[in-house]
Amino acid sequence: MQLKETDLDLITAVLNGNTADYAVLVKRHQRFVFTLALRFAKNREDAEEVAQDVFVKAYRALGTFKQTSKFSTWLYTITYTTAMTFLRKKRLDTQSINDDENVLQIANSGTDFDANIVEKKSNYAYLNQAIDLLLPDDAAIITLFYKGEQSLEEIGEALSMEPNTVKVKLHRARQRLKDKLQYLLKDEVKELI
Repeated sequence: MQLKETDLDLITAVLNGNTADYAVLVKRHQRFVFTLALRFAKNREDAEEVAQDVFVKAYRALGTFKQTSKFSTWLYTITYTTAMTFLRKKRLDTQSINDDENVLQIANSGTDFDANIVEKKSNYAYLNQAIDLLLPDDAAIITLFYKGEQSLEEIGEALSMEPNTVKVKLHRARQRLKDKLQYLLKDEVKELI
C-alpha cells in the first residue's frame, strides 16, 4: 500500500474486495465525523453511536458513491442525515445536570503551566460551548465551513441546499455565534471594563 493513497484509491480497493482499506478511510475521517455528530447529539455516547452508524451506512453504500464530489462531502451528507434521523428518534430534549462542569478545568501543574496554552484552550472551550448553544443546522454549517474547511458548494451538497442559501445561513449562523459568545463572555468583558 502506498503511503498517501487518495480516498478514491481506497474506495476502488474496497470495492475490489480489499475491505481492510476501509479502515484507512475510517481513520482518515473519523475525527471530523465524530465532531459533526457531537454538534448534533450534544453528548459523547450519542455522537459515538451516530458516527458508528455513519461508517456502517457509508460502507454499505460505498458502491453508490458517484465521485461527482469529494468523498468527504458524501460522507458528511450521510453524517448529517444520520444525525437528524437519530435526533428525530430520540425526541428527548434533555440538558445535562453537569453543564457547569463542561467548562474547561485547568490545573496549575507547577513548571508545566503555560499561560498561552491555557488561554488557547480556554478560548477553544468558549467557542465550542457557544457552538453547542446554536441550533443543530447552524452548528453544522459553522462546523463544516470552519473545521471541515468545506466550500459553500460542498456544504450545499451535503445539506441539500443551494450555495447561496448556505452563504446566507452561514452569515446568520455567524451572527448567532457572535451573540452566544457575547453572552458567555459577558462576565469577562465586565472584568475588563
